This record gives sequence, C-alpha cells and structure tokens, in this order.
Amino acid sequence: MNAHFLPPCVPLSRLDDTLAQQGYALMDARSVQQWLGLEPQALAALQPSWDDLPSDRYLKDGGRYRKRRHSCFVVDGTTVRQAPHRAHWQPVEYNALHGGMLRWFEPVDPAVVATPAWQRLLVQTAAVTSVLKGPQTWYIEAHQFRIDTTDGIGRPTPEGAHRDGVDLVAVFLVGRHRIKGGESRVFEAHGPNGQRFTLTEPWSLLLLDDARVIHETTPIQPQEADELGWRDTLVLTCRAGGFQGD
Repeated sequence: MNAHFLPPCVPLSRLDDTLAQQGYALMDARSVQQWLGLEPQALAALQPSWDDLPSDRYLKDGGRYRKRRHSCFVVDGTTVRQAPHRAHWQPVEYNALHGGMLRWFEPVDPAVVATPAWQRLLVQTAAVTSVLKGPQTWYIEAHQFRIDTTDGIGRPTPEGAHRDGVDLVAVFLVGRHRIKGGESRVFEAHGPNGQRFTLTEPWSLLLLDDARVIHETTPIQPQEADELGWRDTLVLTCRAGGFQGD
C-alpha cells in the first residue's frame, strides 16, 4: 500500500475565497460535478479519449513516456469558440526545457470537443478565472496528457517546478492506473510556504493562480516492475489578452 498525502479539498462554497486567499484550491470529484452541473457519467464518457493520444515528439530528455493532444479555445461568458489549430509555445523563462519551441500537437478529437461536458469544463474554468482576475474574455489552451511508465519512469513535469505564464491553471486528474508517485507540489512563488498531496480520485481538480504559485508533479513508477502504469490529466490554462506567442 503506497502512502498518499491527502489533498486538502474545499467545498464548492469556499472555492473562490480559498483560491483568492492562498493562490490555489482543490475540489474532490463530487464538488467538481456540482460545480460543472454534470452527472458523473458525463465526465466518465470523456475518459476513453485518453486511450487515443499520440506520442509527444518534442521531449528533450529523449523519453517516450508522454502522450498528448492540444487545442485552443476562446471563452466569453458562456460562449465557446474553438480557435484555429496552432502550435503550443512558451517562453524560456517559464519553461527552461521546452520553452521557445513551436510544438505542434494533434488536436483534441472533435467528437470530444462537441460534448456538453467539454463545453462546461471550458466555461466553468473561465468563470472561476473571471472571479479571481475580473470578468473578461479568456484564451484557453486545453492539454490532454497521459504520462506512462514505458521507460520505467514517467515525468509529468520534466521541466521541474514552474509557472506557465498564464492567469490560471486547472489540473483535472482523469485517472491513475497501477502507479506509485505522481505527487503534486505547490509552492509560493515569492514566499517560503508549500503544500504536497496526491490526487487519486478521477475528476478531482487543482486550481492554481499562476502569478502566485509554482507547481510540479513528481515522477511516476509502475507498482510492479513488469507492468505498464499511467496517469491521465486534463490541463486547462486561462490567459487574458491572447494566446502565448501571439
């Protein structure tokens, strides 16, 4: 039995205040369902799409452990518009390992994008960002990730502890399969305090005020040496004014 540090989840009623006060907030799956106004099966229906993610060809450490898809959206209130497919780009100061590269990933499956659940994920993530930063149009990059143990070890954040250069980061744990590790760590960007915990419940959520905190996830390993394990996440980043690289 692997020891996990339980995430300090808050009820939906305390979400906005907690995020504003400490720069991050966590919700369990039941609160996330309430927040989205969705039944559990609506979110569960999205999960099979993580079984069809292409390999990430840009890993500078030569690893084969990351698969992903990436699409961009513009959200204004409850209106969602998918942006033309574009490369993912980050400046070197936010991603020392992969910054400065135009990374072209395959887009999120159109059938997934068309689901009401996907639309709700985007709208509610934009809404919580508007509460935190002020109402405006949000430019959202959506990343489907699978980190697996093909190489014996998988690195969810090979760039280390970092910020993303956006206004808010939402990390939804979609699932864990036969792994140990994968501990989330959140640190004050300009202070001594930090928190560590392990997300284990499908569709639990970590929200991060990217200006105030730095985050990372520790490597994963298989529970048994001869088996393949993985960790699936959906990461949504919200940015005002345009996408990075515009």
